[in-house]
Amino acid sequence: MSRRQPERDAPQPENVWDYPRPPRIEPFTGPITVELGGEVVASASRALRVLETSHPPTYYLPREAFAPGALRAAPGSSWCEWKGQAAYYDL
Repeated sequence: MSRRQPERDAPQPENVWDYPRPPRIEPFTGPITVELGGEVVASASRALRVLETSHPPTYYLPREAFAPGALRAAPGSSWCEWKGQAAYYDL
């Protein structure tokens, strides 16, 4: 009888409290699809993944990943000492 071997490459769960401050930005490659109302509004195979203490991972997709007309400028902006100026968009 053989024993089952533990999976060595199984992904380990992440804990948002282990993420760094200031945030870490890392490239992400893999499929990302954004759907709204059953319609695909964005699709990408590359993005930036931002990891910041106490925050869930945030993925930033290139503008060209969005369907034409999917993004509409939203009012307001913000400033982060690490990430800089932010502008907002609605889908």
